[in-house]
Amino acid sequence: MIRSLLAVSIVCLMPVWSQAAPDRPNVLIVTVDDMNADSIGAYGCPLPNISPNMDRLVKSGLRFKYAHVQVGNCMPGRNVMWSGCYPHNNAVEGFYQVKQPPQPHLVDVMKSAGYFTAISGKTSHSTPYNPYAWDEVFDTDPDGKPYNKKNPAAYGAATSRAIAAAKKAGKPFCVMINVADPHKPFYKGVDDPFQPSHVYQADQVPVPDFLFDDPVVREELALYYSSVSRSDDCVGRIMDSLKASGMEEQTVVIFLSDHGMPLPFAKTQLYHHSTHTPLAIYWPGVTQSETLDKQHMVSAVDLLPTIMDITGAAKHPSMDGRSFATIVRGETQADREFVVKEYNENAGRSRDPMRAVQTKQFLYIFNPWSNGTRVFATATTGTSSYRRLAALAKTDASLAKRLQIYKHRVVEEMYDVAKDPACLHNLINENKYEAVIEQQRQRLLAWMEKTNDHMLPMYRNRTDADAREAYVVAMEAASAARGSKNKKPKPQGTKPVKRDVFSAVFPKEVTAATTVEYSLKHDVPTAHGKVGLTITLKQGNKGARVDRREITVEGKGMLVVKFDIPSNPTDGKVSFAIWAGEDFENKLQYLHSQPVTVKYLDD
Repeated sequence: MIRSLLAVSIVCLMPVWSQAAPDRPNVLIVTVDDMNADSIGAYGCPLPNISPNMDRLVKSGLRFKYAHVQVGNCMPGRNVMWSGCYPHNNAVEGFYQVKQPPQPHLVDVMKSAGYFTAISGKTSHSTPYNPYAWDEVFDTDPDGKPYNKKNPAAYGAATSRAIAAAKKAGKPFCVMINVADPHKPFYKGVDDPFQPSHVYQADQVPVPDFLFDDPVVREELALYYSSVSRSDDCVGRIMDSLKASGMEEQTVVIFLSDHGMPLPFAKTQLYHHSTHTPLAIYWPGVTQSETLDKQHMVSAVDLLPTIMDITGAAKHPSMDGRSFATIVRGETQADREFVVKEYNENAGRSRDPMRAVQTKQFLYIFNPWSNGTRVFATATTGTSSYRRLAALAKTDASLAKRLQIYKHRVVEEMYDVAKDPACLHNLINENKYEAVIEQQRQRLLAWMEKTNDHMLPMYRNRTDADAREAYVVAMEAASAARGSKNKKPKPQGTKPVKRDVFSAVFPKEVTAATTVEYSLKHDVPTAHGKVGLTITLKQGNKGARVDRREITVEGKGMLVVKFDIPSNPTDGKVSFAIWAGEDFENKLQYLHSQPVTVKYLDD
């Protein structure tokens, strides 16, 4: 039957050991991480043998042409899926713990319905806080050794153990298996201990239109597509374990990716390829093989209500999402003409709020953070493709425009995604699109009113630049305050263990409207493996962010940091900061300069 799943799969299984009714199947959720929908064969990838397992799965049942997740980053996006609520209503707007979530989670819903719940992979990002009340967590092998998240065999083993544990408990189950590929780090080449079934070369890979054809970009894409192949291997192992359990024909499978590829203009965005996901559902006896839904637009916020309908779990009317189980059963459903998308914050607590409305043809994006100087903090600035873009933009006018959009954007964007899915041609100022632009604005306004979005008062006054800026500054302040509040107090009488992994001498003199650079040396102990560095340029006495870079380093080395100094910085001052670690609260090291007075070229 099926041997692989689209980026996120939900498999509903009917255990042979129980007497549960056929309309109350078990649930298995399988996700792949950071994968474009069009990176697999069933959704148009031209690479041979890229995804035989995922293709087999999605073609075995119903797959959707117009499915989207809400946001192009992990923890906020996954919590939408499993709460049935938009980020501003489930309170998980970024990468932080929400100890008292306002809405029930998939775990709560399914346990209340009598299901055994288990998870393997992405455990801390799949719930509002961690540890959560799963019945079992299979992130380690039976001896307690952590599974290697790039090892396909580990996913098969975790799946088998989860099914066996549910059988022992005598309950139907809801099991979530989250595959780490093709999330970075990508496939490492011939020395990688976990070789994909298919390794692709730079001259073979397709280059997405939102990127640019260049040898450096192709090399990075080759590693990405090879990692997609390995994610397919993982899905194959999961489906093999399901088949070996004897539950295959008693299983509903829902498969999708959590968001787009971890490269510029895809991840940490709301563009078409940021959120388009290869959603597919296999439900034995209900769905028909080789069925493609081209009529309805569905999104991640609808997943939990749909699972509840499929399994007969108790309804929670406060959820924002709407079940599409009737579509899965072969019927049509009204009011499926558009989806709404929402972005608030990245893993470094940078607030760059955005909202979007997408139909089959048009995508409207609202960026209140865009003020001409603020730089968007995205997870893809550490990629080779971004660094190549920044380097070539110095001499290539067209790439300079792309870099400008990448960093600063504009307040409103409008794209004909049917003709321009790469979102290259902004139509916001073209007169012939005035009516459809206004229609999208009104749809977004109505959605904000219906869901009580905290952006609503500002959006009603969206043409006022001061109102937009006041909203963003308030959101940034709330984020900073939350970070301070969530810091864990240190035990009295102890001193924090200092773990220096980098050193830098910040510039002491800077000139407005010029590029400043300084050297950063890193010496990461082997025990720490790879460490993330967040490098920031700030302005003014209050240290408002101007630009931010996120990179990953390991071992010893040196790199050169470059920033463009604003032509008129706030208070006439800038400062520099670097911190190391997965998040600011648990950082390994932090350096921050004193404010530096900016000189002007005519001084």
